[in-house]
Amino acid sequence: MKRILMVLSLCVTVMGMGMGVAQSATSGAQQECEAQAVVKKLAGAAKTSFVGKCVKDASASAKASQCEKAAADKKLAGAAKNSFVQKCLKTDGAADKATQCEKAAADKKLAGAAKNSFIQKCVKTA
Repeated sequence: MKRILMVLSLCVTVMGMGMGVAQSATSGAQQECEAQAVVKKLAGAAKTSFVGKCVKDASASAKASQCEKAAADKKLAGAAKNSFVQKCLKTDGAADKATQCEKAAADKKLAGAAKNSFIQKCVKTA
């Protein structure tokens, strides 16, 4: 029981990290999620599925925390705060997709008009 509480508290710590350490937070979340899978005695496909979902949830929670903090910094409340947070979360998702599409274009060694066309189509399909 102590192990579970320790792992959960570490996950909460990882989820509270800022974007400046997003890469280390992701690897930290990965490690913590794998530790949780060991505690749950998962193996094979069940472990892979659990760890993937756990890391994704930790990432989403971290983004939500950042948007909430930004809303608090702007001293927003009520409907204005809710609207801001929703837009913030959507914008973050779009930025992530655009970054993924740009990486895919770079992997394909596209340039110029071909690169721009590829990125536009890639983002629209999201």
